[in-house]
Amino acid sequence: MTVAILISLIAIMTTAGLFAAREDDDPLQGLKAWILTSAYWLLTLTVAFEMAAGGLWDLLRIEYVRVVLTHLCYPLYLLYIIGAPRIPCALALLAPRFPRLKEWAYAGAFFNYAGAAASHLLAGDRGGQWMGPLVFSAFTLASWALRPASRRLPRLAPAKKMRIFAWSVPVFMVTAMLVFAFITLPKGAPPQ
Repeated sequence: MTVAILISLIAIMTTAGLFAAREDDDPLQGLKAWILTSAYWLLTLTVAFEMAAGGLWDLLRIEYVRVVLTHLCYPLYLLYIIGAPRIPCALALLAPRFPRLKEWAYAGAFFNYAGAAASHLLAGDRGGQWMGPLVFSAFTLASWALRPASRRLPRLAPAKKMRIFAWSVPVFMVTAMLVFAFITLPKGAPPQ
């Protein structure tokens, strides 16, 4: 019953997204454009729904997420830290305009799912535990790649030819920072 309602809701919202695409100066032209726009909205709505529902679950600290976080050896207050930004992330993915904010929302969603997959994998969980977040990572990347022009950052001027020196200086600086950090490793427990 719940699954049927969820699928119906996503189908209705995907249809609404298709109609919204016509309003966003992204006219549908042909079957290929219709398929790509449908895929974009289906993936985006799925990711946005998971972000909104997951954020609510985290903020309410329901038993399901408490058990998962305890199993992964994370403190329960982390639910507030990762739960609070998930709801605005869902809104940013669905709202028109604000392309830079959308870029940050996509990055946050991807890091959230990739971090969840890595946590389960590193905790030694079975594939079923880390495969879900990995699939949502892929959905996030696919939604980002399929987004219409009205939801993208404007194209900048082509980049100038990059010289090797432009890369060697930052690489040298970060290498020096890592060496210094290694040399100055703190000894013992942190001060209380």
